[in-house]
Amino acid sequence: MRSSARRAVRSSGARGGIAVGQGVAALLAAAGLVMTALPAAHADTAPAAVASDATPGTGTDTPSLVTGLNEQVSATAPAADAARGHLKAKAGRYHIADTSAKDLASLGTTTEKGGKETVRLQQKYKGVEVLGGQYVVRMTKKDGKRAVTGTSGNYFTELKLDTVTPKVSEKTAVERAVGAVAAQFDRGLLRAPAKGAKSAKADFTGTAGAVTILPQGSGVLTRHITVTGTDPADGSPVQQEVYIDAHSGFPVMQYSGIQTFGATGAAAGATQGAAASDPASTLPAGDELVVKGSGVRYNGQKVDINLYRDIKGSLQMIDYSRRAADSPLDGPMIATYDARGREASSASGVWPVGVKYFQPATPELGEDYTNSGAVDAHWAAGKVYDYYKNHFGRKSLDDKDGFIYSLVGVVSNGRPYNNAFWDGTKMVYGQGGGDYRTFSADTDVVGHEMTHGVVTHTANLVYAGQSGAMNEAIADYFGNAIDLEANGQSMDDPDAGLLGEDLCTTLGPRECALRDLNDGATTAKNFIGATYGGDNGGVHLNSTIFSGSLWDMRQDLGAEFADQIVYRALSAYMTPLDGFTEGRAAVVAAAKELGATKAQLKIVTRSFDAHGIVPGWEKALGVDTDTLMSKVNIYNTGVGAGGGKYAVSRSDAEGGEPYSVWLGNTSGKGQPELVSANNGDYNVYANTDGKTVVWADYGPDAVRIMARPVKGGLTKMIDGIGSNISGLVVDGDYVAYTAFNPQYGVTNVRYVNMKTGEVGLVDGGRPARVSGLPSVKDGKIAYVKLAPDANGDPVLGVDVFDAATHTTTSMPVAPEVMGVGQTAITDDGVFWIEDDDVTDDGQAAVRRANLDGTNPITVTPEAGEGSLYAYSLSASDDAVNVSTILPATWWANDTMMKLYQVAPDGKGGPQRVSCNRGEQAYGDSDEGQRVVWLDGTTGYTNLVKRDRPAGKC
Repeated sequence: MRSSARRAVRSSGARGGIAVGQGVAALLAAAGLVMTALPAAHADTAPAAVASDATPGTGTDTPSLVTGLNEQVSATAPAADAARGHLKAKAGRYHIADTSAKDLASLGTTTEKGGKETVRLQQKYKGVEVLGGQYVVRMTKKDGKRAVTGTSGNYFTELKLDTVTPKVSEKTAVERAVGAVAAQFDRGLLRAPAKGAKSAKADFTGTAGAVTILPQGSGVLTRHITVTGTDPADGSPVQQEVYIDAHSGFPVMQYSGIQTFGATGAAAGATQGAAASDPASTLPAGDELVVKGSGVRYNGQKVDINLYRDIKGSLQMIDYSRRAADSPLDGPMIATYDARGREASSASGVWPVGVKYFQPATPELGEDYTNSGAVDAHWAAGKVYDYYKNHFGRKSLDDKDGFIYSLVGVVSNGRPYNNAFWDGTKMVYGQGGGDYRTFSADTDVVGHEMTHGVVTHTANLVYAGQSGAMNEAIADYFGNAIDLEANGQSMDDPDAGLLGEDLCTTLGPRECALRDLNDGATTAKNFIGATYGGDNGGVHLNSTIFSGSLWDMRQDLGAEFADQIVYRALSAYMTPLDGFTEGRAAVVAAAKELGATKAQLKIVTRSFDAHGIVPGWEKALGVDTDTLMSKVNIYNTGVGAGGGKYAVSRSDAEGGEPYSVWLGNTSGKGQPELVSANNGDYNVYANTDGKTVVWADYGPDAVRIMARPVKGGLTKMIDGIGSNISGLVVDGDYVAYTAFNPQYGVTNVRYVNMKTGEVGLVDGGRPARVSGLPSVKDGKIAYVKLAPDANGDPVLGVDVFDAATHTTTSMPVAPEVMGVGQTAITDDGVFWIEDDDVTDDGQAAVRRANLDGTNPITVTPEAGEGSLYAYSLSASDDAVNVSTILPATWWANDTMMKLYQVAPDGKGGPQRVSCNRGEQAYGDSDEGQRVVWLDGTTGYTNLVKRDRPAGKC
């Protein structure tokens, strides 16, 4: 066999880690590549709550669900104190050692009809909040008595941290979080800045939040950093929640806070200040609170529109009609803002400067108000308020009659923004254009986004993995229910389960719809493991598994009873890290509480059974690969291969242990060997050429580049740097990697000669030069560059730097090329990804040239037969392996990151490496045609391989 060192590693921007099953090990230990929820119980081990009153938690002594109680507590104490008193009195059941208000803080109490009280308590450890550590106590209070009826949630009893004082400074944490997000959004290609722009500086800023404990194993202390900015690819808003390990400074988890209707574009996530102006607090006497007007919806229906006239006589799209006549300054307000032409990123978590309410000239709103989406947004917001008030007694999204704000008409990079989102305080609707109307034109979109607000103020399901898919599922379920009620549509209508069906300008409902709750086919067998860089871990991809179950239940139980069950499950049972199994248990328990008969309970359980949400459902997900290592539980670090060896980071089964580096045989023979120190640092970005293993040791003050011979021997630190690194590669005496420069917001390729100790930058490291995506072979380093030409204009290219002679050879990349991606260097030549056509659907070509830049060929074309949506690549002398990501306005198995293999000369065209359903990330070439990668199909982060491609799938 030929040396597998003749290959390049993954792109420095390769995304994700991989995810695990569901629950705590899910989002946290999985926060990496693929699916499921955040921490909580594993879905394949958590028993169902149907047969017993108490369901044990996994990895905790505290039960995840207790039902059927009738235990008296104080009727005079505040509800939170009564709840804490119950947990303390029943310590043998709950195993909650500290029930003080300091370490079991009240998040609030909601009261529903019949005297039902729901208390949500936030777990803290030594005063530090535990992510997703939330426990719910349900009580009834009537006739002067109060009794606990049940509990549920996640309280983590295995936490044991010596200190809750971070070693990593806030400044370092912010820098590393920004670097991690910049890598997440590089899309695998280095792209030239817009015409006239001289800098490629990343447009991201980080804001430090609270120190937070991730409940993995005995606990991981982190600094929570919120990174905001603009996606450089499409101008959509970015808000990433990044958790930096407080000991080592490594980004152990990252997910989007954006909650969108569609799976592309973006939305914002959690916090924002008050509106620019609040008329409710400044109403002068004499203003007309309610002015009756009318407008025409997109579907042609004429509807009543409630407006407000200020003291100057100007009309504004503010609806005060739901306020009591004797209390005009107190109560709900629905306001609709004119955000046409404003960038979506300017409305994400903030208010666009100078944005104002729509201000019609007369109460009869004209065509402009229809086309802008203002009529639909304003009218539908009232329908959503009425639905929650009339059916559940809920007062607005926060249940406190908080104001309802809608911003209508945002764009992305000046172009249509075909999406909508909830940012924690307001709804934001895209302007639409081309094939789409404005996204407020469909009532189920408005209901969906506003339901995200209800979820935020109840279970607050974390928007990633399975918990995020449940968040989407519930938003879809109630959005659809509201749409049917508001528009008088029957559940028997064949199109009743469609969502977004009214958004298209030319397509019919069924062709237009983004999702169908009544597709009758989506089950857990269709679950798709996705990175958190891909649909946030499958929040849209997998939502219809859960929402389909709820829809089936609604069909068979009837709308009113089903809606009551789902709302009760959301408001009184679910907690932030719940996955599908916990969600099923919550719905079943809520049905029991609401008096479901045996026959009705059978319908509820049958609905979930039909969609495959049963204990152990992940085990049914099959693969066509050989597993080298299962459940590695890592995030944001990949795998390297060469010379018949692989190197990969690994955590423990709970994902709480700092990552260490393991070395094994790509043949699968023998046992992997621990090669890094288990020193509390995060040892990541491992790679090998079959002779040497290299990795990065993330510590609180620096990132150290480490190396050790494969056959054993002394581990040496060969380099160190203060900021983020990625794309670590090794061959012979040379190591290269991409280093993030926080001063200039750019990256540069750094190299080390392990024999001589020489350290340098391939491009000189000047601010106007950007380099990255390196590969190395025989002392030659191939990399992508962005550097000024003779006129000072930034131009993309691929160079090969000879570390022995310090000379550089340029590959034949045309000046008009728009993007260049990962390099791979072998004995025979250099490979790279090239995007030179902005008019196509996003494909990119794979090019090759000799080491001296001669004999350029196209391995796979940018368009036509054999073209790929190339994202990254690696190569041996026998094969080129290309990772692809299909850009789409929808998510499916085919849109996930997949691996293709093609001969170095391109003959025969590309073939699928594997037909696995889940995401296939960090693919790296070994010897011959063998490929190793991290695969998420089973719901866990598994290291897998294939010795030859599968062909067609």
